Amino acid sequence: MNLKQLSQHLNLSQTTVSRALNGYPEVNEATRKRVLEAAQDLNYRPNTRAKGLATGRALAIGHVIPVSNQHEMVNPVFGDFIAGAGESYARAGYDMVLSLVADQDMTRAYQDIRARGTVDGIIVHGPVIDDARIGVLNRLGLPFVVHGRSTDVDQPYSWIDVNNRGAFERGTQFLIELGHTRIALLNGQEHMDFAHRRRNGYETGLIGKGLTPDPRLMRSEEMTEVFGYRAARDMLEQDDPPTAFICSSIITALGARRAVHDAGLILARDVSIITFDDALSYLENGDDVPIFTALRSSVRYAGREAADMLLSLIADPGKAVQSRLLEADLIIGRSTGPAPA
Repeated sequence: MNLKQLSQHLNLSQTTVSRALNGYPEVNEATRKRVLEAAQDLNYRPNTRAKGLATGRALAIGHVIPVSNQHEMVNPVFGDFIAGAGESYARAGYDMVLSLVADQDMTRAYQDIRARGTVDGIIVHGPVIDDARIGVLNRLGLPFVVHGRSTDVDQPYSWIDVNNRGAFERGTQFLIELGHTRIALLNGQEHMDFAHRRRNGYETGLIGKGLTPDPRLMRSEEMTEVFGYRAARDMLEQDDPPTAFICSSIITALGARRAVHDAGLILARDVSIITFDDALSYLENGDDVPIFTALRSSVRYAGREAADMLLSLIADPGKAVQSRLLEADLIIGRSTGPAPA
């Protein structure tokens, strides 16, 4: 069914039906309700291209992924973020455009996107320290929201982030309160801002409890299961091995757990593990009782909130930049226990 057929069914003009569907205030509430109910009952879906021509918008949001960070970002965490954002786009009648671009072509890619008018806004993924993309997008005047933040960027921009530093400080101190003093960090790549902040939180947690950070207990790579396994295995073979690990991803934590098992040790009795990002749709952290003690913040929720934030900036170009800092909850699971005697 198209707009003309829906209008004929309701015995209303196409203009009135279109305005009711798009929330124009001059349409009275009774008419709006009647139009929306009929659209739902008759499974009416507006033609996105025609709607875009009428509003002067592309009705699409761009997600541009830099090639160098694709493995760090295009994983179950990224999938959940996209799923959450997609829910908000669908409600607003927007499509999603996903692009993978070489790092050296990033500026040109944004310029081309702006010139072609193929999207109304951009979500920036995987910000690094002093991220040049923020300055480029500000100069182009293209609405954007950063999923994360960028240390050392001193210009205004909209972002949504989790308190990575606070979460890892809290997780580290929780392990110290259990009696652990040899605590290892298995982190993401630390040129990326989230991992930089997590390391700061980890070191602050140690120093705040009178412990000195040990470089031998810190690893930073792509957050894979193999990285978690190899790093934990190597550390557990040291003369003075760690009794606890704090991991930047449940994927890495799975590798660390495998290394603990292969070393003939028992999780929570001999070695404790805390993970971050355990609330994933297709990689659940157990059932009623979590397998891992976790620093939990729903990335799917962050995706919805980032999308809503960007859509509000598109709807009101004069709106001031926005920011949202989410907190991670400490969820006690079966992977932590008192330090071994």
